[in-house]
Amino acid sequence: MTETRRLYYEDVYKKEFIATVVECREQKKGYAVILDESAFYPEGGGQPSDVGTLGDAKVTEVHEKEGELLHYTDKALEVGAKVEGKIDWARRFDLMQQHSGEHMVSGIIHEKYGYDNVGFHMGSDVITVDLNGMLDDAQLAEIEREVNERVWEDREVVITYPDAEELKTIDYRSKKELTGQVRIVTFPGVDVCACCGTHVTHTGEIGMVKLLSVVKFHDGIRMEMICGKRVLDYLNMVNEQNHQISMKLSAKMDRTADAVQRLQDENFRMKGQVARMEEEMFRAEAKKWEGAGSVLIFKEGLEADSVRKLADAVMNTCEGCCAVFSRNEDGSYKYAMGEIDGDLRQYTKEMNAALNGRGGGKPFFVQGSVQATEDEIRNFFEK
Repeated sequence: MTETRRLYYEDVYKKEFIATVVECREQKKGYAVILDESAFYPEGGGQPSDVGTLGDAKVTEVHEKEGELLHYTDKALEVGAKVEGKIDWARRFDLMQQHSGEHMVSGIIHEKYGYDNVGFHMGSDVITVDLNGMLDDAQLAEIEREVNERVWEDREVVITYPDAEELKTIDYRSKKELTGQVRIVTFPGVDVCACCGTHVTHTGEIGMVKLLSVVKFHDGIRMEMICGKRVLDYLNMVNEQNHQISMKLSAKMDRTADAVQRLQDENFRMKGQVARMEEEMFRAEAKKWEGAGSVLIFKEGLEADSVRKLADAVMNTCEGCCAVFSRNEDGSYKYAMGEIDGDLRQYTKEMNAALNGRGGGKPFFVQGSVQATEDEIRNFFEK
């Protein structure tokens, strides 16, 4: 086993370094490189690994296996050669902000409510945190306010390696029982946690914490959150969306919710009017086909529910089978077909096979869609 000096623990802000290639192992896809020292953080503790370059080779991921730090690259590196390593700093600092913000949120929740962080994942968009207790919207708002106030205090983050006796005296968070050397990360007055990840050295570098959403999950909740630059990106996105909405609704940006409510109310009234007009049309259509036997009807612009209602209305007067088709925007047709006391199962099966359709329902009433032209549909029914 080759032991690599972990530069990311000595200086978390080290972006570039020079190291010697100790081993280069060919893999199924690319190579696994071991260096005598490295600033690349391996995946672990809920935090994704660093990426970057070693010379002209891309480092796509980094893992620790059986004590060895493996850098997975797209090119082979010569053993014994000196190589310049560069980590993707924008990505690393983002992950440091996210990880540090999560510590402060989990620490304050643990302090105020006694809940434990039982699951943690840092995605490319949001962080998800699973907690073994319930929180309502008011509590989350208070937590968000308090976390940000603590962030802006800009306190120094302290990292220690206490011995076994010292560790017994420290009240720290950990998801599992730990043995050997333990790395304790302390956010003064907020959180003390055993953690192997990378963090900012002062809380002010987190910038801001935003709690986005919460849903019930198992016996607790799953919370989504973002920190740092992701908050700025999120606010810019929300602001741009609200700007577009305000322009489309001719409303001031602080009045878009009211404008949307008025639009919803108007839409509700219009839907009611359309529904009443459709009912009148369907009654007239049913009367038109009274006693006509089996009928085939094509109507433009009907939603699936309206197709169903029209077929139901006509089948009750025509004294035969009624089939209603309405064209979709892509050229296909939605359909509904019914017959009082009829059994349309075999006929529907044959129609779907002939017209590239799908659908079904009760023996006397079926719904679905077909990928066919109006002429093809008419030809099938004529046969």
